[in-house]
Amino acid sequence: MLDTATIIDIIRFIVGVVILIYASYTDIKTRMAYSFLWKIMIGVGLALLLFQYLVIGIYDVWYLLFIPVMIGLYFIFYRLHLIYGGADFKALSALTILAPFSPSILHFPLLGPSHMPFPWIILVNSLIVFLLIPIGLFVYNIMHHNVRFPHAFLGYFSSIEDARKRFVWPLEITVDGRKRFSWRPKGIDPENQYKSLEKEGITNIWVTPKVPFMIPLLIGFIFSFIFGDLMTKIIQSIFI
Repeated sequence: MLDTATIIDIIRFIVGVVILIYASYTDIKTRMAYSFLWKIMIGVGLALLLFQYLVIGIYDVWYLLFIPVMIGLYFIFYRLHLIYGGADFKALSALTILAPFSPSILHFPLLGPSHMPFPWIILVNSLIVFLLIPIGLFVYNIMHHNVRFPHAFLGYFSSIEDARKRFVWPLEITVDGRKRFSWRPKGIDPENQYKSLEKEGITNIWVTPKVPFMIPLLIGFIFSFIFGDLMTKIIQSIFI
C-alpha cells in the first residue's frame, strides 16, 4: 500500500502532466497557453503543500525557500529574453509551486535522490531536451539534402509562400539588396522581410521554427520524475 507522501507525489505528477499536455497542444496550434492552466496548477500545488504540512509534515523546509528564488530566476531570464514567452515564465513558476520537492515514487527517480532543488532539475532537464532540437533539425536537413552552416542546425529551407503559413521566423533577410543570414530572427517582422526578399526575386529562404517550449517542458517534467537529475549524472560520468 502506498504511503501518503507517495500519493501526494503521484498527484503532483499527474496534475503536471495533464496540464502540460493540454498547454503543449494549444501551444502547437496557436502558440499560446491559457493563463487559467497555471492558476489551476498553483492552486493544486498550494493545496497539496497545505495537506502535506497538516498530515505528514514538511521535513525539507529549506527547499521551500527555493520557490521564490527560482521564480525570481525565471523572471530574470524572462527580462533578459532567455525565456521569450510569458506563458513559459508562468508555467515554470507554477511547476515550482506544484513540485517543490524531489519525488519518491516506488523506485523512481531511477538515478536516485539529488541535492539540487527539484524545480531546478525540471528546468535543466527541459533545457537538455530543448537543446536536442538543433540535432533533429540537422538530421532533417541531411535527409533533405540541404546542408549549410549554421543554417542546418537552426532551421530548414522553405519557400516564402509556405513560410507565411507556418509559425517560423526568417533566418535570412535583405541588407542593401542582398540576402544575409540573421542571428536574431526573433526581432524581425517576418512579413516585411518576406516582401523585401520577394522584391529582390528571392522565393526560397532558410527559416527557423517557433518551437513551443511547452513540449520540452513536458518531456523534462516527465524525465525529472522518472530519471531525476540528468545533468548531475552527466557531469559525474564525465569527471568522476
